[in-house]
Amino acid sequence: MRQKLARLVGGVAIAALALGGTAACKSDSGTDEASGGDGCGSKIAFFGALTGPNAALGINMNGGVKLAVDKYNKENADCQVTLVPLDSQGNPEQAPGLAQQAIDDTKILGIVGPAFSGESEAANPLFSEAELVHITPSATRPSLADQGWKTFFRAVGSDFSQGPAAGRYIKDVLKAEKVFVIDDQSAYGAGLADEVKKVLGAAVVSSDKVQGDGKQNDFSATVTKVKSSGATAIFYGGYYQEAGLIRKQLTAAGVTATLVAGDGVNDAAYIEGAGAAAAEGTILTCPCQPATEARGSFVDDFKALNGSEPGTYSDTAFDAANILLAGIKAGNTTRTKMLEFVKGYSGEGVAASYKFTETGELDPAQVKVWAYKVEGGKVVPDQEVPRS
Repeated sequence: MRQKLARLVGGVAIAALALGGTAACKSDSGTDEASGGDGCGSKIAFFGALTGPNAALGINMNGGVKLAVDKYNKENADCQVTLVPLDSQGNPEQAPGLAQQAIDDTKILGIVGPAFSGESEAANPLFSEAELVHITPSATRPSLADQGWKTFFRAVGSDFSQGPAAGRYIKDVLKAEKVFVIDDQSAYGAGLADEVKKVLGAAVVSSDKVQGDGKQNDFSATVTKVKSSGATAIFYGGYYQEAGLIRKQLTAAGVTATLVAGDGVNDAAYIEGAGAAAAEGTILTCPCQPATEARGSFVDDFKALNGSEPGTYSDTAFDAANILLAGIKAGNTTRTKMLEFVKGYSGEGVAASYKFTETGELDPAQVKVWAYKVEGGKVVPDQEVPRS
């Protein structure tokens, strides 16, 4: 059944408005294995890296989820929802155990995440079998939507949108005729690099693979290959820790080619790793708008609660959490009912409008890809990349 949510975007969280006038603590069923039938005491979880080499991205997202739950609980003081943080460290090997932990806690009605593509591939089959709905605010590998996981939903565009957009930026804005492509061999990084290669074609003069997850610090062999290739632009598919070191070592070797990378690098931690001077001019793409331009009072509310500016995917994580909270508010207090609610969901968030396709993808009409630039020691919006 399709349900329509009308929501005030300003100071009112999406979860505060129930569909069809459903009261905060009323269930549409007399039985409920999770919370006794009224939704009070229900839980949602954030699944992503909160420690480890890529924790900055996960912390951005968890801050958005915390804000959504905080707002919901203030507006529903007699019927609280608990946030459960599941720290994956971005490691696919830890994902199945964390997924099972969430599945075993019957009060958890939905997951925001998994945050990364590799851990998604490891955890999502378990979630699907358990009918535990999960909305990722950030995992972009296209094949995640092709596995038949009935509980999978994605609140952003995939690398089928981001990869070609990054390629078009390199080709049309940078006008680079020689491009060197590097990836970290992860499900996310390799997949994104492959999509960029398809767009650039013969302009890719060479490519190389490195190790991610903090396993490699010396990239001198790759730097030598880039230098000898004569490339004027470099694309990196991977995460910010390695990207920062690669940029730092490229600059030290006298390589001035512009580095372009995807959303896994789109964080201030990249600048810290590379050094502000080396990072200057880097282009970072994301299938997301600038979080600082989210609608309503989101930016101020995020800063007040978390003590920092929202970062990449803070706003989409907030929206994903609010979809789950709206489901609880509307009385969908079993996992089966929550799954049906999300399938039929249509509504406005602070980052985008949300409606999902049959495979759990965000409605393509809502997908936007932005390019960001490192300028003056900060990541700032550059432009929305036009559709092809």
